[in-house]
Amino acid sequence: GGHGCPVSMTYAAVPTLRAEAKLAAEWEPLATTLEYDPGLRSPTTKRGVLFGMAMTERQGGSDVRANTTRAVPAGSDGAHLLTGQKWFCSAPMCDAFLVLAQAPSGLSCFLLPRVLPDGKRNAFHIQRLKDKLGNRSNASSEIELDNAWAVMVGEEGRGVRTIIEMVNHTRLDCVIGSASLMRHAVAQATHHTAHRSAFGKLLSEQPLMVNVLADLAIESEATTILMMRLAGAFDRASDPAEAHFRRIGVAIAKYWTCKRAIAVVAEALECHGGNGYVEESILPRLYREAPLNSIWEGSGNVNALDVLRAMQREPETLAAYLGEVETARGLDARLDRAVDLLKRSLANPDQLESRARLLVEQMAVLLQGSLLLRHGDPAVADLFCASRVAGERGHAFGTLEAGPELKSVIARHRPRL
Repeated sequence: GGHGCPVSMTYAAVPTLRAEAKLAAEWEPLATTLEYDPGLRSPTTKRGVLFGMAMTERQGGSDVRANTTRAVPAGSDGAHLLTGQKWFCSAPMCDAFLVLAQAPSGLSCFLLPRVLPDGKRNAFHIQRLKDKLGNRSNASSEIELDNAWAVMVGEEGRGVRTIIEMVNHTRLDCVIGSASLMRHAVAQATHHTAHRSAFGKLLSEQPLMVNVLADLAIESEATTILMMRLAGAFDRASDPAEAHFRRIGVAIAKYWTCKRAIAVVAEALECHGGNGYVEESILPRLYREAPLNSIWEGSGNVNALDVLRAMQREPETLAAYLGEVETARGLDARLDRAVDLLKRSLANPDQLESRARLLVEQMAVLLQGSLLLRHGDPAVADLFCASRVAGERGHAFGTLEAGPELKSVIARHRPRL
């Protein structure tokens, strides 16, 4: 957290900075360098900088349009003075922040440096650090801006549209982080059970534990392949089809994979028994960390509703999603039937908002199934389609249909030490 969050925000700030060529020319070389240059100094004297963002306020949370922080014009070149409070500002030691504030023409995006060009500290005041459940190596703060100097980025009154590029890139990192948490948890569980004996034999040789471990491995593998496909869409965003897929895909993946990470880590912890519940194992730290990705950059409801918004305002995004899923048409009858059912559900306008979570869950699972069938291990793809797509399982991990292929799935994920 103390490394991943500021690095994520720094690279994610780049596409937003490019809305202003002058700012991008000044800040992008410092944001993209491999040099780490700590200390609060004027950016003109530094070899590299870190970026953060400050959007949410206590009265609004995700409803950033309810923000009350004010931005008053102060000269030329988009300079403004910002006054207000931000309820969550992660990594407050960063050199600069992208901030939302109410300008005369509406909510706008601003670049706010910690240190002014003349070397003086900006009016950016840390009120306190949050006492959080986890993610403790990454400071999260409440801040107050008291006529803090900032420069507008993008069009006045279009702050959400401007900063959304940063949000979408950090949402990708939430998916990557969730995939990584799952992979780590599964590695810990498969390694522990391969060396721990109970009732006369290794845990990894006991049929029910084999079922649990294989189920966890399948979930991890499905998340990894979805994450990689989505990352590729970000790399290829100059292609309109990929850009449309990215727009809807990142919200689908953010909603589902971040929620699944919590369940995977909890089950992996249980595989260790009481040893998993003590701090000497890393599982408690993973368990505290897992829920955060589901909250960062919009909670579950926010992302599920964003999927609906994308489909309604940009129909090309749904077409791109269906085109991706349909690429696997004919490879598995279970997936084909599920896709047809999903299409009928999407075409039904009744109570669409209240059904958003179920729809987005189905969209995520079918996308994972399609990717596994085309690019994954055949045994994993078959088990995934049986358990997740066709629903031939219970609600808990470890309810797969027994078979010899379960051990081969586990072997793909167990560390070779």
